[in-house]
Amino acid sequence: MESSGFGEQYQNSEIQTKMKFSAIFSMIFFTGLLINCSKKEESTVSYNKGEMTILTDESFKSVTEALAEGYMISYPDTKIKVVTQKEDLGFLDLLNNKARIAVMSKALSPEEIKAYEDKVDMKIEPANFAADAVVFFVPKNSEKSSITMEEITSGLQSDDKNFVFDGTNSSNLNFVAQKLKKLPKDLKFSIIPGSVNVIEELNKYPNKIGVIGLNTISRPYDKEAEKLRGMIKILPVVSAGQSYSPDFSGLREMKYPFTRVLYFLTNEGGFNIANGFIRYSCTHLGQKIVQKEGLQPYNIYPRQVQMR
Repeated sequence: MESSGFGEQYQNSEIQTKMKFSAIFSMIFFTGLLINCSKKEESTVSYNKGEMTILTDESFKSVTEALAEGYMISYPDTKIKVVTQKEDLGFLDLLNNKARIAVMSKALSPEEIKAYEDKVDMKIEPANFAADAVVFFVPKNSEKSSITMEEITSGLQSDDKNFVFDGTNSSNLNFVAQKLKKLPKDLKFSIIPGSVNVIEELNKYPNKIGVIGLNTISRPYDKEAEKLRGMIKILPVVSAGQSYSPDFSGLREMKYPFTRVLYFLTNEGGFNIANGFIRYSCTHLGQKIVQKEGLQPYNIYPRQVQMR
């Protein structure tokens, strides 16, 4: 009886051991499958496949959308969503990983650069792709034909608030403030929300001067842009006795005082869709799109142009 009991215990123990081994083997097998599936899924992420969101100030929306459309045509398995966001807020959203790319124009402060490098954990590398401009304008029937730097400086310190911007935190306000070595909060101005609204409503306010981004009206063959251009008179800026216009020559040589370089910032470390898009935008094909938008491609600029 004792011998028989011992044999049964031995058999039961052997069965349990086999079951444990089988369970362990199954766990290893399925874990391996999960790892392989995960690796396979990761390998599908690439510059020519996937989705992303680009944040852009309204002033740069047109050129950004044109580049996004060109990229999606070249890579049909990609989907790019362009979302309009004020420049300052777009930068914060990029830091908080709410988008992979933001389009910028202002020179970042040392504090902003540090925040980017700490939060994103990458060295900041602005990808310059176009020259745009902030332009000053009056209604078409206005007698005013130019504006001086002195008028701009003094006007933005006046309680009359004769300069009309498209909003606070906007790229246009940021850039003009930086150009005048001021903070936006130190300037005095009026607001009509939205660049198109500034153009369409400015004739209701005599003696006011509108301030918008060139890309809002720069598309040479676009009917809406053509209509908006027909409603206004862009004022050349007079500086040190010389008059400068925001045309191709003024932008290419950066002689127009309010020329600004547009650049991309990304929080993507590898070469996936965000960096693929950036590379595309800076190649010959992307630069052709920039030119068709009526802006100056960056790639013919002298390389001494500095972003900060």
